[in-house]
Amino acid sequence: MTERDEEREERIKMRIIVDAYTQDEQAMGWHIYLEETMDFTFEAHCMEEQEISPLEQGETVRVVDKPSSEPSLRQQFVTVEWMGRELSVPLEQLEPIDASSDTEQAISDWHYWLDR
Repeated sequence: MTERDEEREERIKMRIIVDAYTQDEQAMGWHIYLEETMDFTFEAHCMEEQEISPLEQGETVRVVDKPSSEPSLRQQFVTVEWMGRELSVPLEQLEPIDASSDTEQAISDWHYWLDR
C-alpha cells in the first residue's frame, strides 16, 4: 500500500471528489478531473500487462484522448494509438514519459487513489 500523502489527499478530497456522495458521483469526478487535467497527446509506457489490454510491459504508446466510457472508481480508460489504430486501455497500466506536469500529476493522483 502506498504511503499517505496529505497534499494529494487534500487535492483529491477538495477538487476531485468534492460534493460526491455516491461511488458513481466519485467516479464521474475522477473522469472529469482526468479529462480536464491531462494534456493530450503524450507518450506513455506500459508498466504492467493486463488481461483486458493488448499492451505488453515496456511498450510505448501515444495517448491521444479520454473516451467517454462509463467511469468507475476502479477503472478509467484512455485512448491510445497502437499498431495503426486507436483503442482504449486502462490508465492504471500507463506511466507518462513525455507529458506536461499537470498530466503527470493527474495520472499519479489516479495511481495513488488505486493503491490506497
